[in-house]
Amino acid sequence: MHTDLIRKHAAPVPRYTSYPTAPHFHGGVNAATYREWLGKIAPGTSLSLYIHIPYCDRLCWFCACNTRQTRRYEPIAQYLHYLYREIATVARLVADGVEVGALHFGGGSPTMLSPDDMRTLNDVLRGAFAFRPDAEISVEIDPNDMDEARFDALAEIGMTRVSLGVQDFDPRVQAAINREQSFAQTKAVVDAARARGAQSVNLDLLYGLPHQTVDSVAATVEQALSLDPDRIALFGYAHVPWMRKHQTMIDEATLPDIVGRFEQSSRAAQIIAGHGYQVIGIDHFAKPGDAMAVAHREGRLRRNFQGYTVDDLDTLIGFGASSIGKLGQGYVQNSTATGEYERLVSENGLAVTKGFALSEEDRMRAWVIERLMCDFSFSKAEFTDCFGITGAPLAALADRLVAEDEDGLVITDGDRFVVTERGRPVVRAVVAAFDAYLGSNGARHSTAV
Repeated sequence: MHTDLIRKHAAPVPRYTSYPTAPHFHGGVNAATYREWLGKIAPGTSLSLYIHIPYCDRLCWFCACNTRQTRRYEPIAQYLHYLYREIATVARLVADGVEVGALHFGGGSPTMLSPDDMRTLNDVLRGAFAFRPDAEISVEIDPNDMDEARFDALAEIGMTRVSLGVQDFDPRVQAAINREQSFAQTKAVVDAARARGAQSVNLDLLYGLPHQTVDSVAATVEQALSLDPDRIALFGYAHVPWMRKHQTMIDEATLPDIVGRFEQSSRAAQIIAGHGYQVIGIDHFAKPGDAMAVAHREGRLRRNFQGYTVDDLDTLIGFGASSIGKLGQGYVQNSTATGEYERLVSENGLAVTKGFALSEEDRMRAWVIERLMCDFSFSKAEFTDCFGITGAPLAALADRLVAEDEDGLVITDGDRFVVTERGRPVVRAVVAAFDAYLGSNGARHSTAV
């Protein structure tokens, strides 16, 4: 892609892990709303659960997650007390007959939990909800947390998939982002997770970090590939110091420009694909036999707050500070501050402070955006089958985008609106044209490349 086009279309836009995006959530959806929505979940519904542990024992300066640093275990133990209460409250509000098809532990660093607390949390969840025998249990792992006892505990709770943050193996880059983690240490964790039953291993890599070059990113990718991961996520570093003050520790003069970021991501993607991995959306790769690659080929790939996923369950319940849930009626989000989360749970068992109730137009736009982010195209006939004549204005918008496109980013192919190979690196910019809320509340976003 020509560098002039990269600069032209790299304006900051959302990552579109939801629509509407989280900055548009508001206090009109609250805990009372959530109680009502939970009570309407039909028996027989399969749930996806997300558990947020908002603690790390070190603060990585690149991180944009909702987390806080602690060297003591007491705040974590206290937090778990309120997490258990929230789980019990939700379980009482949900009808009998629902079952859990997927469980994801995220953070922060969920592997900061002690082995006994990992087991207790698992027991609380399984006591509150019925789990399908084939439920996927995925865990985000910080290699610096791990020891034999924690690996054993993960095996006991039924871990099936793990995700490890690598970011970059270059010591200079690691020092600049406060994330020291050797290749040998990472390999040991991958090997141990597989030995304990992990059927799928994902590695997270980053480009756009301080001091990275095309060659250094390529070297990290080659090292990561030597670990034979089932999936790789290749994310662009989101420099948002106005949201995450610790990112001010990163010297902006050491960051690559837009063109440098694009060259790093292109080279990394070329190497990964050259090793036989299937390209998934804008930033994921999977072995051809992996469930994500299969879902992508079959048009079943989904996108949620964890990124690309094969989780096709429409009801996501989030537990813990800042966690987001999605129910049939819309989105809910818990209080981000742990102290406020604990206070709210203590008072009424729930901590939802904002959310978004979806209109029919929101659902139509969400459908189009998800398909473009997953497949780089959508069928107008399929869209009409889903939403009928009410979708005509969006179909007309797609036609208008093709007619007005001067850069070869989108075309019409039969009844399909298609983002071209030329347009894929800036698909977020294309998708933004379908976002009716973009720019309406002054939210700032990371660059589109």
